[in-house]
Amino acid sequence: MTQASLRSADDARTALACLDLTSLNDNDDAAAISALVARAGGPAGVPAALCVWPRFVAQARQALAAPVRVAAVANFPAGGTDAAAAVAEALAIVAAGGDEIDLVLPWRALQRGDAATAAALVQAVRQACPAHTLKLIIESGELATPALIRQACAIGLEAGVDFLKTSTGKTGSGATPQAARLMLQSIADHPRGAQVGFKASGGIRTVADAAVYIDLVRAMLGPAALAPQRLRFGASGLLGDIETVLAGQGAGNTAAPGSY
Repeated sequence: MTQASLRSADDARTALACLDLTSLNDNDDAAAISALVARAGGPAGVPAALCVWPRFVAQARQALAAPVRVAAVANFPAGGTDAAAAVAEALAIVAAGGDEIDLVLPWRALQRGDAATAAALVQAVRQACPAHTLKLIIESGELATPALIRQACAIGLEAGVDFLKTSTGKTGSGATPQAARLMLQSIADHPRGAQVGFKASGGIRTVADAAVYIDLVRAMLGPAALAPQRLRFGASGLLGDIETVLAGQGAGNTAAPGSY
């Protein structure tokens, strides 16, 4: 077994342990969520979470066994400015049994210079759901400058979010290493940085894609951050490549390090 193949298998195990297996299609129905749940119990092991529309949280929660968590999206995908609606959606996710909320920042408001409105919505959702994991989607590909990306990160960090996430996957731009570096540096520089994670989402389809972000997190946040408490990948197709890589190594992973 070559060094490269060993490294690929290690990256595949990390990616699986940190995977938010996602289905956010417009035509999702109960059958699609049942299929997603079935995929989460594959031979390679289990992901960190399933990420679904709020209306499917109860179904996913009932069907899944620990340690797989249930995440759902709020203020998604548009990232509007109605804080009351975002809070209501987040509270509905919690009431249905969800563990995690992936909240879209009002990034258009931030673009037009209204950071206060964007920050107020994030703060309202954080205050409404203090005990649940909150991931802030900053839509990094649509924020045209490093300054805007840093400002979006600062809003989330100051509000007390648990993760900064790159993208909804619903625009033309997904995760990029350039945006990831800015986001990771924002986390590393913040007083709360040791408690905040990073989620890469949008365009991550292979273990090789994931490895780019694994390397960045290792370098900027440290090896201990390569666990689901600090690193996530939001993807629907990544699991297939993870399983292919691990099947080629003859090694599954039913108890991922750092799982919870």
